[in-house]
Amino acid sequence: MSTLTNIARMLRRRSTKAETMLWEKVRNRQLDGVKFRRQQPIGPYVVDFVNFERKVVVELDGGQHALNSEADKSRDAWLGAEGFTVLRFWNNEVIENLDGVLGAIQDTLKSPSPNPSHKGRGINGQQDAR
Repeated sequence: MSTLTNIARMLRRRSTKAETMLWEKVRNRQLDGVKFRRQQPIGPYVVDFVNFERKVVVELDGGQHALNSEADKSRDAWLGAEGFTVLRFWNNEVIENLDGVLGAIQDTLKSPSPNPSHKGRGINGQQDAR
């Protein structure tokens, strides 16, 4: 078994409040009939949520990501080069505005062909560190 698989399993057991809240809304094809996987290895990374059919990755970021933005940019660039659209949300956005986050994910899934680029942080593309 690969190291990334072990890391993914550990991350599933230690989900944040925001990850648990979002998973409860997207699991079992609850969001527009689309299948999501959580804590899924892709290449050299483990992503929070992914839909392989539409190639959409959803990442939830805590405060540590404000300090680690270069690593996130590199990761997003790699995923984008592989054809994935990356959506990033702050944990507090999920906790405070779950419907808005779900709407943003739905909008991306409904696009005829999601643009494989980094969509930025937040529902409104905000770059602030919360």
